[in-house]
This record gives sequence, C-alpha cells and structure tokens, in this order.
Amino acid sequence: MTIKPASARFSGIFASQFHSSALPSRLVLGSSSSCVGTLSLSINHHSSRWSSTAFTCFSQTSELSVSVDTYGSNTERVVVLVIGGGGREHALCYALQRSPSCDAVFCAPGNAGISTSGNATCILDLDIFDSSAVISFCRKWGVGLVVVGPEAPLVAGLANDLVTAGIPTFGPSAEAAALEGSKDFMKTICHKYGIPTAKYQTFSDALAAKQYIKEQGAPIVIKADGLAAGKGVAVATTLEEAYNAVDPMLVEGIFGSAGYRVIVEEFVEGEKASFFALVDGENAIPLESAQDYKRVGDGDTGPNTGGMGAYSPAPVLTKELQNVVMESIILPTVKGMSMEGCKFVGVLYAGLMIDKKSGLPKLIEYNIRFGDPECQVLMVRLESDLAKVMLAACRGELKRVSLKWSPGSAMVVVMASKGYPGSYEKETVIRNLEEAECVAPAVKVFHAGTAFDSDGNFIATGGRVLGITAKGRDLEEARDKA
Repeated sequence: MTIKPASARFSGIFASQFHSSALPSRLVLGSSSSCVGTLSLSINHHSSRWSSTAFTCFSQTSELSVSVDTYGSNTERVVVLVIGGGGREHALCYALQRSPSCDAVFCAPGNAGISTSGNATCILDLDIFDSSAVISFCRKWGVGLVVVGPEAPLVAGLANDLVTAGIPTFGPSAEAAALEGSKDFMKTICHKYGIPTAKYQTFSDALAAKQYIKEQGAPIVIKADGLAAGKGVAVATTLEEAYNAVDPMLVEGIFGSAGYRVIVEEFVEGEKASFFALVDGENAIPLESAQDYKRVGDGDTGPNTGGMGAYSPAPVLTKELQNVVMESIILPTVKGMSMEGCKFVGVLYAGLMIDKKSGLPKLIEYNIRFGDPECQVLMVRLESDLAKVMLAACRGELKRVSLKWSPGSAMVVVMASKGYPGSYEKETVIRNLEEAECVAPAVKVFHAGTAFDSDGNFIATGGRVLGITAKGRDLEEARDKA
C-alpha cells in the first residue's frame, strides 16, 4: 500500500480495517486548501512495517489519496486511534505501529515527538472530550480500535459512548474508571471484597481529619480523593507536615473538586512496585513487572511527581509474588467490579507496597490506564502484537492470549523542566534529539511535553518532557545506555 497526502498541511496515513480485496484500487477522502509538504508512506501487508521520510500532524479535512495493493491475506487488520498526547501515548503508538495486525495509527492530540517519529499520525484538532467528534472521526477513517491513554477522558465517559456506538475501545467505562477517579471508591471495593490494602479513613472536614491524624501519629499519608495529575498525595513524616497537607486540599481547595474529600492512610513501610494486568471484564492476564520512582530528587528524595523513571523487570516482584498479587488483588477486583455491575475492560495498574513486616503485597492505589513512565519500559520489551491483544480484551477473549517479552531489562529516565513539580520553565529549546537516539543501540526517546516553535525547533511545553528509554542485557547496561 502506498499513500500520499494529495493536498495537506500535514503528513499522515489512511488505511481501512477492511481486507484490501474489499477496497477500490484508489480512494480519495476529504478536502483541504493548504499545503506545506508531502509525504510518502509505504505499508507492506506481509510484514506490516512502514517507513516515513518526513513528519508532522494533520487536520481532519485533509485530502488523502490511497492506493491499495491486494495480497489476499485473511489476517484481520485494524486502524487504531490512540487518545492522549504524553510519553505513555508515544510508547503505545510505538508498540502499535510495530503490530503486524495494525494498518495505521492515529493519535489525538499527540505531540511533536510522536508526529516526527513516524509512530503515528497526530490529530491536533480532535477534541478528545467530545465523544460525538471522536465517534465521527472513527467512522470517517475506518478506525477499528480506540486505545484511551489518560484517565480523564475515561472518567468522563468516553469509553461508554464509543462502545455504545459499536467501536471497540480499550479502556474502562466511567463507572469502572472510578477505581482511579475516587480513592474512596477503590478502598470501598477493597473492604467489600477482602483485598489487602492500607488502613484508612475518608474525611471532608479538616478538623476531623487532623484529629484522626493526631490519633494515628506520623508517618502518615494524605491523599486527595479524585484526580490530581499525580500530585494529590503527601507522605508526611511529622504531624505538622500532615496538617499542612490537609488544609490546602480541604480548606484552600487547591485541587478543586478532586480534593473535596481526603483519604488519610497508614504509612506502609516496604518496597514499592507496579503491577499491570490486562482485563476483559471477566479474565485478567499479567504484564511484565515494572517499578517506578515518584520523587523528583536523586536518592528518592523531594516531592512526589507523576514519575521520574522506571525499570522492568522489577526484582522485588518474584514469580511467586506475582501469583499472590493476581490471586489476592487483581482477580478479586475483576470479580468484584463485575458483581457491582461495572465490568472492567482495559489495563489495571496496581500500585503496590511489599510490606516490610509480612513480605506480602498491599494495594496502595489503582490506576485504570498504563502508568507513565512504566508504559515506556513495558512497550519496548513487548514482542507480542499489541493491537491483536487489545482487541481480544475488548471482545472478552483474553483466556486465549499469551504474551511474549524480550529478555533482559529496560529503563527509562525522565528529563523534566527546571522547577518541576512546582512552577517550571517553559518553551526552552531542546537540541540533539536525533543524535541522542544514535548514541547507543536499543535507545528510544519518547516525548511527553514537546512542541515546535516558530523556527521549527523542539521546545519543552510540560513538566515531564522526555523519557530516555533503553534496553540492555541487565539493568546496569540499560541504565548506562539511557
């Protein structure tokens, strides 16, 4: 298949989810009146590998001319839309683009790095919180699978609307997304279905919260109930620190409605680990282990962030311990959510603490999407067809799926803007990105917060900007390459 944008202000690709034998030899969609460049992309239906010579993003009204060569393959092929624009989504696009069953990858909104990498075609003007617009786009471009990266559109109900429209969607309903959207809901599920977790109480009154903190003592953990972009958790080592964490949430309202309630939780001493499982509503299969680091400073110091780095596999999660996590935490959650009438479909990310006293895992939090930056190390190690696996999850067919991983280790080191996670510098120029990926084999730079300035230079637009990801025979080699 050879595809050339006929008249566009972007570079992009279009392919149908139907077999090529069902398509006309030439198809033209849409229209556009502006052009700043053209791009030729080739897709081989035998190997599903394509290469690009140029870059960037496109609007939904661009004209594409599509010519199809017919090979008579019976393999199901799909066009995928990835929702989101961070480092996690870049990694997902990277893995999906390598999937033999994937014809093409769109990403909305994407970012500058995703568009230049050739891993996906970015859709800058698609409002991911407008379900009707997303559905319309999917129908126009023959999208057969939507993968929702960030949590906010899931909590807002995007997956509900897509599934109702008959579009396979990898990501939970708004009801199931409450596992992350409300920590109180997650704790309630744990209590009801006997899932081990840290002792806690929920408060909406600051004085009552402080009284409980005083009774429990420090260290102690204070969490905003809702979504706070990874910044709504305070690990207080003194009572004063704990009190100072309560007031900004409950009195000053720094997290808005996300902080109207807080969870005050016991501090569990031990080693942190991330556990990921793919879920189809009834069944779950584990992904490889990974571990991230939240604190901004070297030596695990400073305030919490969205994640400053990760590695896989995580030695703390032995095969025996992984089995314990599946049996005591993941599967009871999947069963419990089904019994509650809100089946979970997507990836379930359990933030665990391996209790120093007992050596057993406790559930600290659930995320209802791939972790960032853990996703980066998992996607560079995954050797299975990701698109095919995700479709199996959407169809309730995970029992028949097994995953293949590359041997060795992977590590990602996050490059963040100066000042993050507080106020940080913006629009600083980033240079030598192409050279960075050539420094060592098996190095991939995933973009999280980048854009182009008026001169075409990459600039930093977010707190976490780049995820320098490398594979090696062991963790030491992966770290050295990164």
